[in-house]
Amino acid sequence: MQELLEFIARRLVERPESVVVHCVPGDTKIVFRLEVAEEDIGKVIGRNGRTAQSLRVLLAAVAAREGKRAILEISN
Repeated sequence: MQELLEFIARRLVERPESVVVHCVPGDTKIVFRLEVAEEDIGKVIGRNGRTAQSLRVLLAAVAAREGKRAILEISN
């Protein structure tokens, strides 16, 4: 899942070298912290948060296969 999120995020931003994904696994949930450059945060969030919501849906679908919940946090 971490690789999927990193792959998608790198294709969305202007500075792909600044994309970092941290994964904090738990018993029933996995927290993903996506860090991007300050000027790219709007591209990852998208208009009205649609891109971020789409990323969350993809992560939730993959996590559900493992019986877990996925949480996405975006920061710079």
